Amino acid sequence: MAGGDQRRAPIVEALQTVNRQRIVPFDVPGHKHGRGSPELTRLLGESCMRLDMNSMKPLDNLCHPVSVIREAEQLTAEAFGAAAAFLMVNGTTSAVQAMIMSVTKSGDRIILPRNVHRSVINTLVLNGAVPVYINPGSNERLGIALGMSLDDVRRAITANPEAKAILINNPTYYGICSNLQAIVELAHAHQMRVLVDEAHGAHFAFSPNLPLSAMAAGADLSAVSMHKSGGSLTQSSLLLCGPAINPQHVRQIINLTQTTSGSYLLLASLDMSRRNLALHGNEIFDKVTDMADYARDEINQIGDYYAYGRELVNGDAVFDFDPTKLAVNTLGAGLAGSEVYNLIRDEYDIQIEFGDLGNILAYLSIGDRIQDLERLVSALSELRRRYRRNRADLPTFDYISPQVVATPQEAFYSEKTALPLQEAAGRISTEFVMAYPPGIPILAPGEAITRDIINLIQYSREKGCFLTGTEDPQVGSINVI
Repeated sequence: MAGGDQRRAPIVEALQTVNRQRIVPFDVPGHKHGRGSPELTRLLGESCMRLDMNSMKPLDNLCHPVSVIREAEQLTAEAFGAAAAFLMVNGTTSAVQAMIMSVTKSGDRIILPRNVHRSVINTLVLNGAVPVYINPGSNERLGIALGMSLDDVRRAITANPEAKAILINNPTYYGICSNLQAIVELAHAHQMRVLVDEAHGAHFAFSPNLPLSAMAAGADLSAVSMHKSGGSLTQSSLLLCGPAINPQHVRQIINLTQTTSGSYLLLASLDMSRRNLALHGNEIFDKVTDMADYARDEINQIGDYYAYGRELVNGDAVFDFDPTKLAVNTLGAGLAGSEVYNLIRDEYDIQIEFGDLGNILAYLSIGDRIQDLERLVSALSELRRRYRRNRADLPTFDYISPQVVATPQEAFYSEKTALPLQEAAGRISTEFVMAYPPGIPILAPGEAITRDIINLIQYSREKGCFLTGTEDPQVGSINVI
């Protein structure tokens, strides 16, 4: 709906209208405007409980929108420069699922970087598509995976001309961007769809000073976490479509996995957040960038820490960098990122996004304040003074290339047995092992378990990383074929 009024929030307006009507509810939810759950109403507030409504004629239906939800999706598409948009209430995981399942089926090949979120490989377990991994570049000093080299993408396409799609992170958790537009052009020249995991790039569409967004680069589908940098409620997300994609087909795919009881609290938050970004996004993210630049400068003056930024850009595997990302390498202070994550939470009441073996990420966005950043900088300075160790005490791990022996679906559903982790070398995993966040697998179903992987899992556990994915919550054993 070109030319829509971005000042409007159709879902919010409809909710407010229904709320004013004081309708007597003989439908779900069963708390009946909060009266049936007084303790929950006291916790969340009467307004929240009254707006927790079910689909009804004035409020439209998320599975088959024809009125206010449809209008909100049209406004969202226009705001993000997409041909169509879908409001998602099962998190960006459901957007990733729908994106991949819309263009691949069992046996189809899909090219993707190994540092994908677990939701990508989970989708391959569900639909049986076959991964073709491109090992991302790596920065040995920082111990982080980078983007995909254009030459590596070209080689993967040449070796797998039957592949249906290629998936790209834009950006990675650390703010690293591949050469998105060049990859899109290359893939389209070989009749491959381009899917973009833009979980951490919702803001890219709203400032010319940020990396290129998926839709601006000509991608076919993009999964966007509005709740991360866009200001909406947790679990609310978007799926964006380019002009070559049939949105009616995508809607059918979405309805395979997304709830039929869409939360109007989540939908309203998407509606209002889109309006806010459309009207004020440029100034908002220019301010966020300025705050991140300030914090980087202050942290780098402390010593030993390295808050990295656009100086990493090399025109290829680091084609661009998201300047709103405040990622800090901690190895110079002799501390694992996971140690800093725990210390800064337990001793300074500061909750950062994650800590891995060598880095932390403080997620900056729409609601941050300069005084909070000053508190973060001060805490990092004190931690260095109190806990600094010799860097040589920390071993470093290079990126471990996966050895794919079976498809994720074949391995996940195969007959399996549990082995102690230390005895599993040479076997094939049927489950994931990943540090969460960021949720990037160390090991995925169908991959060979090597001694290097076992050592990395053990070291991650010792350094306080939160490991998930295995049936054994302690990750002392692992299921193998």
